[in-house]
This record gives sequence, C-alpha cells and structure tokens, in this order.
Amino acid sequence: MDWIKRMNEALAYMEDNLDGQISVEKAAQLACSSQYHFQRMFSYIIGVPLSEYLRRRRLTKAAFDLHNGEKVIDVALRYGYESPTAFNRAFQAVHGVSPSAAQKPDTALKAYPRVNFQITIQGVTEMEYRIAKKEAFRIVGVRDPLIADVEESFKRVPVFWQEVMGRGTIPQMIELANAEPAGLLGVCTCEGENEDNYYFIAVSTDKAAPEGMFEYTVPENTWAIFPGTGDSASVQELQMRIFSEWLPTSGYEWANAPDVEVYLDNDPKNMKYEVWLPIAKK
Repeated sequence: MDWIKRMNEALAYMEDNLDGQISVEKAAQLACSSQYHFQRMFSYIIGVPLSEYLRRRRLTKAAFDLHNGEKVIDVALRYGYESPTAFNRAFQAVHGVSPSAAQKPDTALKAYPRVNFQITIQGVTEMEYRIAKKEAFRIVGVRDPLIADVEESFKRVPVFWQEVMGRGTIPQMIELANAEPAGLLGVCTCEGENEDNYYFIAVSTDKAAPEGMFEYTVPENTWAIFPGTGDSASVQELQMRIFSEWLPTSGYEWANAPDVEVYLDNDPKNMKYEVWLPIAKK
C-alpha cells in the first residue's frame, strides 16, 4: 500500500537521525503530507504524540550507549541535550534511574521499540460512511490560530470551545446559519505550512460576518463523511478509527484541504455529529 510505504519511509528517516537533527517538515514530505496532517495522523494511529515518540526512542538508544560504557556528557549531546542536568531529568522520567546508574550492570531499564506501519485486522465494529463531492461553501464564525506544534493545538482546541461557549457567541452564530452543511462547524484550515492556519467555530452562511467574526471559504472537495453520536471524546475516538482502520485500506489518501466536524445538535453528552475527512484518489 502506497500510504503505508510512505509513512514507513518517514519513520525510517526519523530513525536514521535520532542522534542528529530531525526535520518534521522533511518527514511530512516523505509521507506526502503537510506537517500538521502528518503529526496529527501519527498521534491518532500510534497513540502518542510524535515528539514523545521521538523522545522515547532517543532515550532508548541513549540507554544502550550508556550500558556500553560511553560517557554521560557524550551521550547527552548526541541526543540533543545541551546539559547533563536536562539529560538526567529526561532520562529518569523514562527509565526511572539516572544515566550514571544505567552504566552499571543489572540496572533495570526500559526500551521503546521502533514502530512500523502495517495493515492489521482490527475489531469487528462496523464503520458507517458515505463519500460525497461538495461545492465550496462559505463559513462565518470565530477563529483561533493553529500553531506549528500540533500537540499544543490539540490541547488548545477544547479550551477554545469552552471560551466561545462562555462568551455566548454560539447563539449569534446559529442565527446566521442558512446554508449547507447545517449545524455548528469545527473547521481546521490546515492546508499548508503558512501562518494563516486557523481552527474555526462557525456556521455555513451567505450573510455578512458581524464585527468580531471572520469568514472563510471551504474549497470544493470530495469528502468521506462519518456519522457518530456521543460526547467530545467519542469524536476523537472516531477520528482515530478513521485514520487507523478506514484510510489505509480505502484506496484514498488525505487530501490537502480543511477537515470539518459538523455538530448537528447541542446535547454535550449524546450529540449527533459528522466527521468530514477530505480525500483524494491515490
């Protein structure tokens, strides 16, 4: 599978450079993806953020080097730590012992193996979806910048939702809604590597943007649309299944376009929603 091959090429590049500089941009290029999409997809499929995976792999290799008699300062510098103190703190967080203790025989250490992408048989739970081509649609709402660090963006989005709900802005947006897709939208405009990427909480409308709100046009695209019900955690669970189970064997790849969450009601514990994944034929 091309998708699996590309992801493994990105992993091989990072593995070969654990003792040097790793460019997330280059890894994403090898995976034929934007930085944002690559880091997001990695986190969903592997279950840990990319930065945490790389930290664990580096400190796994560091433990082997120390056990083989290398000096602490040399190992610390090799894996990107500017001081023995920072290295000692990170090493203990992973292994539970100091770097100097790792040099001694019979010291228990932890190893985090290299991951490998492959097709596996998952559970038997079905996934409902439909594929639809949609014309461009205009949205109006509030927005928050998406920073290059995807993991920080993940943390920021739920906080942003709480802030917006606390402002009383959502009823005002709902009054503007008069076009498809209906409902309250969460739109990630992460199309490239520029500074103009935002997360929007918005509605689809042809009305003018009120003061303090912004507009954006979601381009025409083909979407894989997955319905779901549940709380906010269930949205993330569905997204993880889409990337780990549906996408690798679908014959499609993640297109360089915004992805959309459509919230069809306001029940926080059992809401109805749809996840729109932008796709393109391989």
